[in-house]
Amino acid sequence: MPASRTRAESLSDAIADAILSGTFPPGTHLDEKVLAARFGVSRTPVRDALRLLNGTGLIVLRHRFGATVRTITPDELDMMFIAMGEIEASCARLSTLAMTPGERGALQNLHERMGLMAQGEEREAYIAANQEFHERLYEGAHNAVVEEMARGLRRRLTPYRKAQFRAPGRLARSHAEHGLVVRAVLAREPAAANTAMLVHMSVVEDVFETVDAADALARGAAAETARARRARTLANRPGATARDRR
Repeated sequence: MPASRTRAESLSDAIADAILSGTFPPGTHLDEKVLAARFGVSRTPVRDALRLLNGTGLIVLRHRFGATVRTITPDELDMMFIAMGEIEASCARLSTLAMTPGERGALQNLHERMGLMAQGEEREAYIAANQEFHERLYEGAHNAVVEEMARGLRRRLTPYRKAQFRAPGRLARSHAEHGLVVRAVLAREPAAANTAMLVHMSVVEDVFETVDAADALARGAAAETARARRARTLANRPGATARDRR
């Protein structure tokens, strides 16, 4: 079972969600004192959370200058997802050949428990179990170099991968995609495991892009509403000019 999440890990998730939702747009300076007040914590867990986020590529953390939300281009994100897909597919393929019987049984049991989480729409529990699912395949590959690469890429993409679960019905579809991987691993079919994981990771990217586009539309609508509200305030204030009323 995964270890209990630390306050810094939970806080880094909250900050990452705020960045991905547009609350903290690219270029925003993330002031530790402001973040501590916003999330009701001391500055120490904020500092630790920013260190964790620094490894994801979401922010740039500079000594003496603090943290700033980084601008990641669509091309950069696409390249990371492609690399992640290839590495995860390799882990799935190698796991069909190298996993011990105990590891195969643990993977199957975890998958079955995740099915219940998906049915119950237990989003947070599923997200945590999803990370454990993929990590079992990294470990099951029994290749330290490949495992290190997989974990490094996952750290950089974790905020984007988590965002997919905001899509309606995503838990059930994710579990079904995992089922194809598990079936191939248990049947010792390396080519099928490789293909199933590649498909799964491509769907993860597609769903994230859909969620991100919806978030962008929501941010645009919110900004337009705010502009309209400011315009009405100007138009209704005493002494407003004809230009203000336009």
